[in-house]
Amino acid sequence: MLIMVTDLINWKTQAEQYLSEGNYTSAAYLYEQAIIAEPYVTPYYWYLGLILLLQGQETEAQMTWMLPMAEVDEEEIGKLTNELLQVLEAEAIQREKLEEFSLAWVIRQHIREINPTDINNLIKIITLSIKINNFQGDNLIELCLIEYLNTSRNYNSLYDDLKNLIQEVVKEAPLHFATFNLLEASLPYFSSSSVSDCLDIFLPAAMRIGHTLKCPELATKILELILRLDSDNIESLRALAIFYQDSQKYDIGIKISKKCYSISHELPDKIFAIHLLLRGLMSAGGYWEEVCNACQELELLFKQLICLQPIEISEIQTLRLLTPFFAIPHIKDNPVQFKSTNNQVAKIFQASIQKFAGEYLNCYSQLNKNKSFGYSHRKLKVGYLSYALRQHSVGWLARWLIQHHDKEQFETYIYFVDYKQINDWLQEWYVSQVTHPHKLGMSAWDIAEKICNDEIDILIDLDSLTLDVTSEVIALKPAPLQATWLGWDASGIPTVDYFIADPYVLPYTAQDYYTEKIWRLPNTYIAVDGFEVGIPTLRRDELNIPSDAVVYLSAQRGYKRNPETTRWQMKIINEVANSYFLIKGSGEEEAIKNFFYKIADEEGVDCSRLKFLQQDPLESTHRANLSIADVVLDTYPYNGATTTLETLWMGIPLVTRVGEQFAARNSYTMMINAGITEGIAWTDEEYIEWGIRLGKDANLRQQVAWKLRQSRHTAPLWNAKQFTREMEKAYQQMWQIYVEGR
Repeated sequence: MLIMVTDLINWKTQAEQYLSEGNYTSAAYLYEQAIIAEPYVTPYYWYLGLILLLQGQETEAQMTWMLPMAEVDEEEIGKLTNELLQVLEAEAIQREKLEEFSLAWVIRQHIREINPTDINNLIKIITLSIKINNFQGDNLIELCLIEYLNTSRNYNSLYDDLKNLIQEVVKEAPLHFATFNLLEASLPYFSSSSVSDCLDIFLPAAMRIGHTLKCPELATKILELILRLDSDNIESLRALAIFYQDSQKYDIGIKISKKCYSISHELPDKIFAIHLLLRGLMSAGGYWEEVCNACQELELLFKQLICLQPIEISEIQTLRLLTPFFAIPHIKDNPVQFKSTNNQVAKIFQASIQKFAGEYLNCYSQLNKNKSFGYSHRKLKVGYLSYALRQHSVGWLARWLIQHHDKEQFETYIYFVDYKQINDWLQEWYVSQVTHPHKLGMSAWDIAEKICNDEIDILIDLDSLTLDVTSEVIALKPAPLQATWLGWDASGIPTVDYFIADPYVLPYTAQDYYTEKIWRLPNTYIAVDGFEVGIPTLRRDELNIPSDAVVYLSAQRGYKRNPETTRWQMKIINEVANSYFLIKGSGEEEAIKNFFYKIADEEGVDCSRLKFLQQDPLESTHRANLSIADVVLDTYPYNGATTTLETLWMGIPLVTRVGEQFAARNSYTMMINAGITEGIAWTDEEYIEWGIRLGKDANLRQQVAWKLRQSRHTAPLWNAKQFTREMEKAYQQMWQIYVEGR
């Protein structure tokens, strides 16, 4: 039956209801009848085509839309097209409100076919693609969005939708090249609307890309975009200095660090700027005079900070107070002076963090008060907190403790700070080893709350002061007992109860200047069952080294290159005929070479006897390549740690200088716990003497190598299961002391 004009209102209402209910067949029937009754009313065709489109009949929909346009002039076609676009746009908006995103996406794709240059529509297509998990970075190119953004001047009308889109795209495809192009194309839109919005979006994106996703080069490009709008934005400059350094563009990173210092006015900001400068200079290696001057300035600023207490410090300034201490032990071995300053600043740090914590702190304290009970009837809950449980020195060494834990007596938790969203098999190994792995971000409050809710008994900090977020968590005291182990020296934060050491890694007078109770394990503070070793790729003939030559090696970061130690090493090379020195480690190549060449020249060593090696792509290859060396020469006042263990595992004699601080005694305790004393030097002169003696005496080298091979079967250093039992006993004793109120 044909619909009469008098029924127009009623049938339209019915058709709209059918359409909203998804009863497309009935809605289509009504519009078909309307077209028969009034074939010249064009909106009927638009809605009938829309209904066909929603039923998946795209060809039929397009044919329906074309019918009214078949015999009209060009001007009329433009008018009809705009009518159709309005109908489709209204329906797309309605579907978006109903959260029917797939249907909205289909409708907008047809809007694009009709009007491919509608930027608002393109933005919404990509936004919908993300919502329906159908987005790829290539979509930005295929839809020509970036091209249109670069030519459009409708900054204000596009701004809100574009801003929302960028936030979603940087989450979904942060590393795709088109994402950066999108950020760059959007810059004029932020410039005309809100520079602060640009900072709020671009800076977190750069931090995630640079830190979490390990792409510092891309992070620097994004930060440079911010500086186009605000050339003196201090937060962007600080991050830019770090990421240029991480990209091994040390000269630019150092230059930006100096600019940060010049525009910093408050004392905490100056401290952090000096830290950035030291980070660049020491990573590059070879800038010793500048390093010493900057370190002197840093110590002076710390003293000023202590003297000026109490002063107001913001939360972000507080977070940056402790990490600058990392540089100082690389420069000098004076733990009494160092710990005195470190402990006082750590106390300021904790007080400030707890002030900002407010009610959070009360919550943790109340829960911990309720935990004074024994553990004999239940498992002890031990949590490990770190950003480094991945392919990192801490990750390589801590795994044996996690693997050998007694699951009948201990319930283990891992709190991954800034969980790396990259392919890292060791990180995934840790995830698989514990019942409760928590993949967390960079919010100390969230991490502390998770630890608190898990009711952890003992929290083990593996980062110490090398990461500000970890230090903040520790200062919040989310667990009743907290201890520092492995990652670095003690942090000095008063909420830490114990620092886990052994009889050798700290002198017995150390308790006089440590705020933490030093808990000494009976043998060693670290043990491993071994290392994966690959196929060596280094050959003497390829390095132009004779087969009968004595090869010395030093494999350390630029941070640890000290001119005094390097001078000892040159004296050794000079005294041992037919000897060569292999130098390996990250740093600025020319600066490192100039550093070594200068000292070699002063000591009369031909620079052709120095060979500079590239970093190996795999840790297993690096360990295999250690076997090219006859003797490894350690650094001082900051020894090797993982590198020392790897050297000893490969059976290679090592020369180390023992100092007073933790960083200057790592190699000492490892050698003792491997059963050798040959190569342990207590003075500068002894270091040189051992280096010469091991170079000249092949029999002595063979004896040391034999002892190291035998030690694999007997020494505490290679018995991780025994070490784990000793750690577990320590945990039980710590907890017993706690519950007894001692």
